[in-house]
Amino acid sequence: MKILIVEDDRTLNNGIALSLSNDDILQSFCIEDADRLLNDSVDLIILDINLPDGSGLDFCRKVRQTSKVPIIFLTANDMEIDIVTGLETGADDYITKPFSLAVLRARVNAVLRRQNTDSNIFHLSKFEFDFDNMKFLDGNTPVELSKTEQRLLKIFVQNQGRTLSREMLIDRVWSDYSEFVEENALSVTVKRLRQKLSDVPIKSVYGIGYVWEKEK
Repeated sequence: MKILIVEDDRTLNNGIALSLSNDDILQSFCIEDADRLLNDSVDLIILDINLPDGSGLDFCRKVRQTSKVPIIFLTANDMEIDIVTGLETGADDYITKPFSLAVLRARVNAVLRRQNTDSNIFHLSKFEFDFDNMKFLDGNTPVELSKTEQRLLKIFVQNQGRTLSREMLIDRVWSDYSEFVEENALSVTVKRLRQKLSDVPIKSVYGIGYVWEKEK
């Protein structure tokens, strides 16, 4: 996942980036830089409201004119009217300072999960994956997948062509108990997907993780 952080407090910006280091992080300290970085495809924006060159609310409105990318406001403005205004502007979540980095990471994952529910049917080469009805076809052959295998498969197909780190995959698939998951749980789950789905294009990337290779 590519996450854009727009926060002028450099210490806080760097702390958030470190907390979310399993993802691809873009850091901006003002609206001008954020506007430029939006030329890259981002999956989520963490956005302060009080920025040195303008208002995050105005930036959010501008983004919403052309994009549905999830936006989380992260701000010291904690009055009820501030929160209502932020959400009505188009934000998906609103977090007030001070905050816990662990809570922020959990809220980021929750927003991304909600965003991903819009795309639950995939037709890829000979595969058809219907995550709403839990129907998975390899050609014309039905395949039974466990809940864990389904979660991992969905992350892969939503991020075709992207190299995903082991840490990020563990955090997303086993989000409720990632601190206690066994080290080889991911490897075992990938192995099962490869066994159940013939010629599935999940490739290992040495020292990093895995990638679902796009069709050429």
